[in-house]
Amino acid sequence: MPAHASKAGGLTPRVEQTLWTTTPPPSGRSATIVAMAARFMPLADVAETLSISAAQAYALVRRGDLRAIQVGGRGQWRVEVTELEAYIDRLYAETERQAREQREVGQEH
Repeated sequence: MPAHASKAGGLTPRVEQTLWTTTPPPSGRSATIVAMAARFMPLADVAETLSISAAQAYALVRRGDLRAIQVGGRGQWRVEVTELEAYIDRLYAETERQAREQREVGQEH
């Protein structure tokens, strides 16, 4: 299976960048760097993405608001990028619902 293929058959995003130099590589071709997009994020990165503290990110996981897994011998928490995106989508939907309810209550008065 190619390095960029997932077990489910889909492809994970990858970035290719061609580096231009004043002198070409010995083969006469341009150099290409392939970087895989990370599938999982540590809680510190989740906290930074959401602009919250690490303790708050951990609390989201403990409460079950944000799905995460523990990996490695030390049980480090990791959140799949798609899970973080789904969590953010749920927050947007909840915010929209609350705003709609507030508008409806405001129209009744």
